[in-house]
Amino acid sequence: MNSPTQVLGACPHDCPDTCSFVTTVQDGRAVKLQGNPGHPHTAGALCTKVSRYIERNEHPERLLQPMKRVGPKGIGRFAPVSWNAALDDIAQQLGVFKSNNPEAILPYSYAGTMGLVQGESMDRRFFHKLGASLLDRTICSTAGGEALGFTLGGKVGMRVQFFAEAKLILIWGSNSIASNLHFWRHAQAARRAGARLVCIDPRRTETADKCDEHIALLPGTDAALAFALMHELIVHDWLDHDYIARHTLGWEQLRERALQWPPSRAAAVCGVPEEQIVALARAYGTTRPAAIRLNYGMQRVRGGGNAARAIACLPALVGAWRERAGGLLLSSSGLFPVDRAALQRPDLLAGRRPRTINMSTIGDALLDQANPIHALIVYNSNPVAVAPDSGKVVAGFAREDLFTVVLEQFQTDTADYADYLLPATTQLEHWDIHTSYGHTDVLLNRPAVAPRGEARSNAWVFRELARRMGFDEPCFSDDDETLCRSAFAPGVIDVEALQAQGFTSLKLPEAPYADGGFPTPSGRCEFFSARLAAMGQDGLPDHVPNHEPAGSSTEFPLAMISPPARNFLNSSFVNVKSLRAIEGEPLLEIHESDAAARGIVDGAMVRVFNRRGEHRCRAEISRRARPGVVHGLGIWWRKLGVDGTNVNQLTSQLLTDIGRGPTFYDCLVEVAAE
Repeated sequence: MNSPTQVLGACPHDCPDTCSFVTTVQDGRAVKLQGNPGHPHTAGALCTKVSRYIERNEHPERLLQPMKRVGPKGIGRFAPVSWNAALDDIAQQLGVFKSNNPEAILPYSYAGTMGLVQGESMDRRFFHKLGASLLDRTICSTAGGEALGFTLGGKVGMRVQFFAEAKLILIWGSNSIASNLHFWRHAQAARRAGARLVCIDPRRTETADKCDEHIALLPGTDAALAFALMHELIVHDWLDHDYIARHTLGWEQLRERALQWPPSRAAAVCGVPEEQIVALARAYGTTRPAAIRLNYGMQRVRGGGNAARAIACLPALVGAWRERAGGLLLSSSGLFPVDRAALQRPDLLAGRRPRTINMSTIGDALLDQANPIHALIVYNSNPVAVAPDSGKVVAGFAREDLFTVVLEQFQTDTADYADYLLPATTQLEHWDIHTSYGHTDVLLNRPAVAPRGEARSNAWVFRELARRMGFDEPCFSDDDETLCRSAFAPGVIDVEALQAQGFTSLKLPEAPYADGGFPTPSGRCEFFSARLAAMGQDGLPDHVPNHEPAGSSTEFPLAMISPPARNFLNSSFVNVKSLRAIEGEPLLEIHESDAAARGIVDGAMVRVFNRRGEHRCRAEISRRARPGVVHGLGIWWRKLGVDGTNVNQLTSQLLTDIGRGPTFYDCLVEVAAE
């Protein structure tokens, strides 16, 4: 037996923490996985999900060889095939589509891995050269992200470690204990030092339980709450007039709009007590330093972009940016100087401008007979489970004339519809390099063990397809390590530190906007955005009601949100038995008053339905639900549901006001006992 070795890696999953981890390898097998104690942000701790990553890597249902469909689409029947046979046939079929109309080919990918190499490098080069349709990757964060760009100039904000020094923290639209564990560590440190923590969320989450106060507003009313806070800041003069004058744009217009939102008006819209809004405004206006941890839950409604803009205005009004423990953080991803042109090579389009298809409306796109998609390559995503209005998504994937290739680690709902199913490596088996949207470190992932079976990295697959299709540009020969090195221009990051310790920190000021200098066109926090106005939109933020506002329908009187189950991450980890055992089965959380009105008892099977579809699951009468709002915890694989559906049978393909994002939490339903 050889001595064990330790290999530094990085968590690949869609989480702001982007942890550094250490894999202990014995005789070629991973035997232990732990958080890297040498990485200050990770501090040796991993979440429950990723701490079980070896179980996922060694899962008996891992895909270990290429497979070709031998039965009807959707039933998941495949036969083994060699890599050469699979890739030769895929290349030949894509070549036919390329000759006729390359825009009939669509890549579909998202954040199954957040890695710059396995997520957005060789794949982009391949599809750019092919001339395939472009994918608008909107399914998670574009509403809030683009809104922040119009206000602060990008996905920028305060540094996460300085939340530990704040005296007031608003945790807005985030279940941090479940989805941002390492931020929560800083919040807890602040609380031990006397800080007050306020959770703003329709659901009484695990995080809300641990905060000093929970404001359970109705889904899609966050902007109304933000404006009521502004109203109180103005009338009580809890403002930093100097900061506003020197470092903001559009104050007079914003002031006029905010004064239209007294707390009484917002209380009626948000469904919360007026005195709770008044007290929150007083706390925010009089406490220094005050920090806001904004997350993406609040922007998955029609007005999500405007809501993010309104909240992002608050720190500038009180001058919170002056201190390193003040301000706001939604995402830090805009701080990383990634050389995406080098990674993705958009020059390979050679002047072509293919159509762009929104991934959030893939159901309609696959059923569009006027502009059909004939070939679909899916990787790092499970759209049959995660895309909205999944009845239409399933109908689109079931088309016999749709050639579908899926790169996957497991036979997901989407994999069941593949013509070819190609086995992908896991994070323990390939090279990658990672940024973060919750901290400011770059991380390197080294392969710890050899790929199981015949699994191959995403980048390898697209290199091989490029070779078979005769793409002879030198960039298609770059191996995965070379791609890692090309992610940043020379001299931008400390490569020696990255290689030695598995991470390197960006060199950034502690209080980046203490003296303004926002990356907007004006250099100021833009309350009024001339760029939005030029696009025909309101230059000021506003409260934009939901497509399906709570209480607006007698036929479907309940608002449904679909937050992630604590032990899942989107649809990842659903098949890890130890985690699924904790979650049990698909659940709908419902308030006792709503349950009683429908004759629903705890643990009963219920039908959740609207005009888009129906989903059956078990009801849990829960203190986590407020009256009028139910929670369909996700995202379960459809095949594990009682009737082969999940909550996305009910969500719509309607989009957000900014960013073209999905509106998962803007959904009215009715619930009936069986």
